[in-house]
Amino acid sequence: MTRPTRNTDQGDKHMPIGIIGAGAIGQALTRRLVAAGQQVWISNSRGPDSLQSLSRALGPTLIPATVPDAAAQEIVILAVPWRQLPAAVKAADVDDWSGRIVIDTTNPLGPPDFKAADLGGRTSSEVVADLVPGASLVKAFNTLTPGVLGADPRTPAGRRVIFLSGNDAGANDRVARLIQHAGWAPIDLGALSSGGRLQQFPGGPLPTLNLLRET
Repeated sequence: MTRPTRNTDQGDKHMPIGIIGAGAIGQALTRRLVAAGQQVWISNSRGPDSLQSLSRALGPTLIPATVPDAAAQEIVILAVPWRQLPAAVKAADVDDWSGRIVIDTTNPLGPPDFKAADLGGRTSSEVVADLVPGASLVKAFNTLTPGVLGADPRTPAGRRVIFLSGNDAGANDRVARLIQHAGWAPIDLGALSSGGRLQQFPGGPLPTLNLLRET
C-alpha cells in the first residue's frame, strides 16, 4: 500500500543539495533542481574544474564541488554507476552519515557486462544503506531514463510521477516535498523492503513507466 504525500512544496525548497556523480542522471537532476531554484553542489571523480562549463551553462546556483563538499550537504544524491558506488562513498570521506538524507538513484547493474548484481535477496537500496551508515536513505529517480528525468515534468496532461521509498517516514516526506517543488508528482511506496523492490531494476514492475498525475 502506498502512503499519501503531503500536498506542499514548502520547507526544503531552498536547502542546498549535494550530488555525487555528474553523468547523465546527475546532470538531468541538476538541471531540474536548478530550474526550481535549488542551490546544487555537484561533484565527480575528476574534480570541480571539470564541471565549470556546466556551471556556466546553468548559472550561479550550481556550484562545482569536491565529493566531500557535496557530501557535506544535508541532502545528498548518489548518482554514480552501481560498481562505482563504494569508491564514490569512500571519496566522500564521511565516517558517520547521521543527520543526512541520502537519495539513492542507482540500479544494481552496469557496464561493462550489465549483469545484475547478486544482492542476496535484499533490495539494492538496503545494500546501499550499509555504505552510508547513519543516513536516512531514500530510493528515488531510478525508474526513468535521463532524458525523461531532465525534461520539464509539468505537461498539459499533468505532472510526471517520481516514485520514492525509504524506512524513515520523515525523510520520505522531505524528499517528496523536494520532488514536488521541482515540478514532479511524488508517490511514496513505503519501506525499502517493499517499495524499494517495486522500484528496483531489474525485477520490479515500475522501472520505465512514464506516468503522469493529472493536475
